[in-house]
Amino acid sequence: MGRTLPIEDPLIRMQRDLKKAKAADPAKVRWIMVIDQAKCAGCQACTVACVAENKLPPGVVYRPVIDEELGTYPSVRRRFLPRPCMQCDNPPCVGVCPVHATTKNEQGVTVIDYNRCIGCRYCLSACPYGARTSDFGEWYTAKTADAPGVLVGKTGAAQGYEENPAAEYGKEWAARSRRDSPIGNARKCHFCLHRLAVGMLPACVTTCIGRATFFGDRNDPDALVRELLGSPRIHRLKEEMGTKPAVYYLG
Repeated sequence: MGRTLPIEDPLIRMQRDLKKAKAADPAKVRWIMVIDQAKCAGCQACTVACVAENKLPPGVVYRPVIDEELGTYPSVRRRFLPRPCMQCDNPPCVGVCPVHATTKNEQGVTVIDYNRCIGCRYCLSACPYGARTSDFGEWYTAKTADAPGVLVGKTGAAQGYEENPAAEYGKEWAARSRRDSPIGNARKCHFCLHRLAVGMLPACVTTCIGRATFFGDRNDPDALVRELLGSPRIHRLKEEMGTKPAVYYLG
């Protein structure tokens, strides 16, 4: 008797696609993301993974999951919309920055130079997707007790997580303080560029329990994301604004 071969996990294929893109001319690679809303369970594992990966403080979220209720009782259903930065080809946030802290890199990702950003928040107002937040220097452990008999306490908890340097943009940022970047800066999703640099997929992609998030090079005709772009279900948010997002949805 013949046997049915197991279906390949899309993560395996995306990892191959990533390895191929890493070997290509960087100037010819264009990173995109495709999110299948039919597979998204609204678990917010991607949100939590992003916070942990980028050491995000309170109030800073790169990848919220929006919960929508559709229909009229009794025919009601829920739909979930993960909403990272759209990495627009025509980003409104770039033009309004008075110090040119926000730019596009050669692979289509919108990036922020924390050392140049002055925290004016013009870009937050310009983004039609609400994909940017400000870092006001808050701490998760600010109100944690630190007294004898406490198993972890404020000091231990902060040193174990919040005081560890983040690796965003491939740099080791200083431990959080009131003086150093990225505190006071605008912050946003950057497709985990520091992970891509070492051949790893973005944290939100690898932690998605429903395999609803896909990532790869739009310019690779054999990539999984390129295949998904041919679906009749494909669409982008607010296309009428001419921002040309690099994040696509399967609705």
